[in-house]
Amino acid sequence: MDTMEFRLRGEHVALCDLLKLAGIADSGGQGKLMIANGEVSVDGQPESRKTAKIRAGQIVACRGQRVRVVAP
Repeated sequence: MDTMEFRLRGEHVALCDLLKLAGIADSGGQGKLMIANGEVSVDGQPESRKTAKIRAGQIVACRGQRVRVVAP
């Protein structure tokens, strides 16, 4: 599973926005659909909240890709 880093610009980022900004989803809408379909996990646990606040230190996984969120 590929792991990439995403550097925050503030304290947190919404999960659906992270998927889009990291290039996993083509749009925020596609990201929301992926979350609703149960394709996304945060720190190894399924996440169904589309706007869950993702903070530094968390790892998001979706479709064979992992994103490690780091502080600004």
